[in-house]
Amino acid sequence: MAYPNSLRRLIALLAKLPGVGEKTATRLALHMLKMSPQSLRELGEAIAAIPEAVIRCSVCFNIADEDPCPICSDPARRSDLLCVVESPTDLVPIEKSGEYRGRYHVLGGAISPIDGVMPEDLRVGELLGRLSRGGVAEVVLATNLTAEGEATATYLAGAIKSLNIRVTRIAYGMPVGADLEYTDEITVGRAIKGRRDV
Repeated sequence: MAYPNSLRRLIALLAKLPGVGEKTATRLALHMLKMSPQSLRELGEAIAAIPEAVIRCSVCFNIADEDPCPICSDPARRSDLLCVVESPTDLVPIEKSGEYRGRYHVLGGAISPIDGVMPEDLRVGELLGRLSRGGVAEVVLATNLTAEGEATATYLAGAIKSLNIRVTRIAYGMPVGADLEYTDEITVGRAIKGRRDV
């Protein structure tokens, strides 16, 4: 059965979303047909409002609905502790952990010469400018544990250390609940290297 043009258009647009293939897009579109007209209107209004409602914080470059964002404007947050992440999605699990009470800087990606992404394509200049104004005692590099994330962390560590600011890297190793026999040797090796006193 051929779908109507309007439904095919919706499927094609949904399939452009990351992680959504044609089958998932079709399921989503068909599910929308079962939704009430009011729910569909609300969904459409929420999507249409995104370009005007969601902005980038001028301080940390996180997505927000006000500038500066609630994290940057929170006086209870430590201003001397700055966590650098690749994207706004990386900030969320750190916040959910409840273990971090400092501020953030969102780079907008990671260094990847193969993909043509160099430091000047990221918000590295803004980060260094922010640090050179003073007040930050420690920078936590929380880039992803990928080749690109490691290259970015190494580059940033070198640039930040010249400002006489302490640079730390998030720990990595064995996840909670993992069995050693099923864990790859690189992860186990990093866990051994990153061991600490108990």
